[in-house]
Amino acid sequence: MPAIRLPRRGSARAAAPAVAVAVVLAVLLAGCGYGSRAVHDFSGPEPAGGPKAGGLDRIRLGYFANVTHATPLVGLRTGGPITEELGGTRAAVQVFNAGPSAIEALNAKAVDMAWVGPSPTVNGYLRSGGRNLRIVAGATSGGASLVVDPAKVRSAADLKGSRIASPQLGNTQDVALLAYLKRHGIHVDPDTGKGDTSVLRQDNKEIPTTFRQGGIDGAWVPEPTASRLVAEGGKVLLDERKLWPGGRFVTTHLVARRDFLREHPAAVAAVLRGSVRTTAWIRHHPSRARKLINSALARDAGKPLPGKVLAAAFSRMEVTDDPLPATLRRQAADAVSTGLLDEAGLDGIYDLRLLDRIRARHGRPALSTGTAGGGP
Repeated sequence: MPAIRLPRRGSARAAAPAVAVAVVLAVLLAGCGYGSRAVHDFSGPEPAGGPKAGGLDRIRLGYFANVTHATPLVGLRTGGPITEELGGTRAAVQVFNAGPSAIEALNAKAVDMAWVGPSPTVNGYLRSGGRNLRIVAGATSGGASLVVDPAKVRSAADLKGSRIASPQLGNTQDVALLAYLKRHGIHVDPDTGKGDTSVLRQDNKEIPTTFRQGGIDGAWVPEPTASRLVAEGGKVLLDERKLWPGGRFVTTHLVARRDFLREHPAAVAAVLRGSVRTTAWIRHHPSRARKLINSALARDAGKPLPGKVLAAAFSRMEVTDDPLPATLRRQAADAVSTGLLDEAGLDGIYDLRLLDRIRARHGRPALSTGTAGGGP
């Protein structure tokens, strides 16, 4: 299912009536699946009890059933750090398969906060004119790779003429793939995926099967799909960390609706406190964290991962409170250079003030310095 993309200047899409947008939104919210399940929600973990965060009966949170969403998978469980910080407030949870659908849910006020990737966040921020969304914390760095059939693709030069998948038009890995191909002189039309290399946009759940059957020669995908492809005989041609200074780049961050952040800062702060605690716990208890992640994946994606696949996926990512803003700006610039976006003005996309206060209580430095704007 194609992502909602920023309309090009002067295009027919830019003049589409509002009713068409509403129809597309309804399709997005109803039709994105992961594993054997569509986008779904469940009652969430049992509240810890005690005072309600910001006086709210519930807070609506979204995430994906991906290893790169370790923070909510671990923190949003009965007795988990996020649940504890929310006290008597129930976390009503929606599980999404792709970033564009999560961002549309935020913009439609169907969820209050969501863990989501950078490219859909930038797209949604620009589509709303910077009015609707704010990045309030980091979550994950790394955890994405280009995995190929080693019998067909041995180097970047062999990508010309090959068939490479990405999870969705305009998603974070799709942008990374198109930018990488462009840097190697390989032309691909960003809309159709046709060109010197054929880029196929396919759901994460389908890519391993297509790869095993020979329908694609490789894929640029997040974890755990990358490690699943390796288990199917694929080879990591490029761990995306090698493209970034220090091997760090934003894969997942926590986004809040701007109006919710303004009206319910205590509830947002509770989620952030739980997120910071969860990040620290995962870092200190990686083996136990993997077990909790797999239990959550069994619930949300229909089945757990094989132990070796999960361990490999977990080793290629890092949980972090830092949203790594410089890498977001570069990813947005890549989206512009590949033709997926017309502009990438990100002033105001961050509001890290609550996160900085929480980190200060733990003696940690502020993260807001150098972000692309901030504030309400």
